[in-house]
Amino acid sequence: MTNEYRAFIISVMRSLRQSLSPGRFRDIVLVGAATLLVGASFGAIAIGAGLPGYLPSLLSVVVFAGAAQFLFVGIIAAGGSPLAATVAGLVVNLRHLPFGLTIGDVFGNRWRGRIFGSYLMSDETVAFTLAEFTPAARRAAYWICGSVLFVSWNLGVVIGSFGGAFLDDPAILGLDAAFPAVLLALILPSLRDDAMVRRCAVVGVVLAVASAPFLPAGLPVLLALAGLLAGVRRTPAALPDGPGR
Repeated sequence: MTNEYRAFIISVMRSLRQSLSPGRFRDIVLVGAATLLVGASFGAIAIGAGLPGYLPSLLSVVVFAGAAQFLFVGIIAAGGSPLAATVAGLVVNLRHLPFGLTIGDVFGNRWRGRIFGSYLMSDETVAFTLAEFTPAARRAAYWICGSVLFVSWNLGVVIGSFGGAFLDDPAILGLDAAFPAVLLALILPSLRDDAMVRRCAVVGVVLAVASAPFLPAGLPVLLALAGLLAGVRRTPAALPDGPGR
């Protein structure tokens, strides 16, 4: 990497950083730290399942989708075919289609930006993007979050792949619980202050937990989105204008 290119990247990241509030940047860093732990869990579990050492890192670079990667490794470890594992991963990632339509403005008009932006897309990047209201803040949230997650996830996978070779059962570490724990901590203020958010969250949790024994990994989370319907309020129809009003 030349000095000019390095300076350009630093200037772009600094500009993006200045568009985010300190609190939002802190939240992204926390999610990145949790992602590192979950990536380590994925790498360790993949190696513990007897898969080749290169496969976790290869999946993380080519696919870069945690739920799809866990599902792929789970199906392969259980004796399923690579084709079945690939199709299952594609089904889980179908949620990216509406995601892309919702936040397509952050990618810009150049095809390179759209391709690379789509590559970095995840539930977390979309969530942080939708939490911002100005175009500059939305772009900053997306690109900073996507970059942080990509680095932390792949670093975690490498660490877990090496460490998993020395563990009989990597799952006993419980590293995969770190990510949902951090996400829960981030949304606690909203759950405390907003009754509608609490109602949606409760309905979503019930749907996800109830369907988990019957649906493939990743689909219960998609079903939980139906909990948003609990926040829809019916607006009374407007009365026609007339005498006496």
